[in-house]
Amino acid sequence: MVQPSDKSKKAVVLLSGGIDSATTLAIARSMGFEICALSFRYGQRHLIELEAAARVARCNSVTEHLTVDIDLRRIGGSALTDDLAVPKSRSVEDMGKDIPVTYVPARNTIFLSYALAWAEVIGSTDIFIGVNALDYSGYPDCRPEYIDAYERMANLATKAGAEGKQKLKIHVPLLHWSKAQIIRKGMELGVDYSLTHSCYDPGADGTACGQCDSCLLRLKGFQEAGLADPVKYKDNGSRSEEQG
Repeated sequence: MVQPSDKSKKAVVLLSGGIDSATTLAIARSMGFEICALSFRYGQRHLIELEAAARVARCNSVTEHLTVDIDLRRIGGSALTDDLAVPKSRSVEDMGKDIPVTYVPARNTIFLSYALAWAEVIGSTDIFIGVNALDYSGYPDCRPEYIDAYERMANLATKAGAEGKQKLKIHVPLLHWSKAQIIRKGMELGVDYSLTHSCYDPGADGTACGQCDSCLLRLKGFQEAGLADPVKYKDNGSRSEEQG
């Protein structure tokens, strides 16, 4: 595993409050990085994920947790930011056939650009993002070629880079892991998954729907890891207990 840069042990970690970002944060911390967590209030319908992100940040005693406001509802084009129905009860095979309506146009590019800016300001050479190319819902900005291309661009884009003061590395430790592998690694590192939230279409009280792509992939991961999901699901209590 890549070790922290000699220049700085600070890392910017993108933190949504879900399984992947919480595990990514734990991995960065285990590598000796000082964590600067970055979350976004971007007009998402599942705004409750920010409460989860705050819980994860507090539990991990991060150096700083910054939440940035971006109004992507003004752009729309996604079931997460517009008046479009969130797909429910799809098979994993169906999830991988096309890019779903829950894709938020250019979201990871926008998020990484904010992370790049913050990294330059705090003198960090390391950004962590929990993208995954296996158990994912067909998002183009979770592919390895996208991350490689963004990293090349990022190293051309900043004053620190142009002056030779920054050689940015985008870490994607979960890129080729299944959801079950991610969960097992998180448990090994002491991640408390009861603090996290994954649902795209939660109830008014924050209870997960258990039927959207994100819930189904989460449940699949816990089932394959042989563990019960500690969060509650609508009408079914802890769904993974039933499925396990």
